[in-house]
Amino acid sequence: MTAHKSKVFGPTISQMLIDARLNPVALETLINLAVEEDLDGGVDVTTVATVPADQIAVLDLCARKGGVIAGVPVAAAVFMTVCGDENVEIEFGAHDGEVVEAGRVVISVRAATHALLQAERPALNFLGHLSGIATATRVWVDEVVGTGAAIRDTRKTTPGMRTLEKYAVRCGGGVNHRMTLSDAALVKDNHVLAAGGVAEAFNLVRQNFPGVPVEVEVDSIQQLDDVLEAGADLVLLDNFTTEQMLDAVARTKGRARLEASGGLSLEVAREVAATGVDYLAVGALTHSAPVLDIGADLRTES
Repeated sequence: MTAHKSKVFGPTISQMLIDARLNPVALETLINLAVEEDLDGGVDVTTVATVPADQIAVLDLCARKGGVIAGVPVAAAVFMTVCGDENVEIEFGAHDGEVVEAGRVVISVRAATHALLQAERPALNFLGHLSGIATATRVWVDEVVGTGAAIRDTRKTTPGMRTLEKYAVRCGGGVNHRMTLSDAALVKDNHVLAAGGVAEAFNLVRQNFPGVPVEVEVDSIQQLDDVLEAGADLVLLDNFTTEQMLDAVARTKGRARLEASGGLSLEVAREVAATGVDYLAVGALTHSAPVLDIGADLRTES
């Protein structure tokens, strides 16, 4: 990914985002949409009515519940956008990927109260959502520790939020599947139907895109044998039982990596991982993770 530093976020926050493999310029667009969504061309009528225009304060974003933090530089970028580079002081109390206990201050921002309260909700929305994904991912990762299997996400992401949500998965210790349809091929049942067979679909991808990694979804041992013979790099075992997964691992003999998929739950995660598969595909990491409860506490200066 080619990323450029943002003039809005400043060099420090921009570099934090780039180091996290996030694009500061793309994030500017997303943050501006979030801020404009709140104002809709107007003003924050409550804050304008109740807070002196020249008041300065400190806003602490504080974890109300323990979890894994993700999105600190994103939240900081929200404050930089709303408050302005020259009018804001940011102090980091935690960093992405860090486990925090309830009560921990994650980030503190000193700026004009009007700007802080305008930025508060968009910043919390990003930080809470991403930290929720990281926290959920860590639970899955801990469940399969020692098995050799990795927890992997899917493309079941919020439109416009994929890069951020997949970053949050990494913060939680998971690994990313393809980011886009052009990164790698994933031959699924509809492609198999259109091509006339699973091996036929695989061979067509190989012929047309010889340098692209190819994963093939199979729903039977026979299909597995066919794609292994064809030379698939990665095979997705769709709704296999653990007994079928054990058979698949034995048949594969390391010729391809295997990914378990299809309605996996945390209760069976370790049993599935113990079969010897390389990955567990968990769409729920991004489409169903609960938000980590993070609140905002204002401290006015006398």
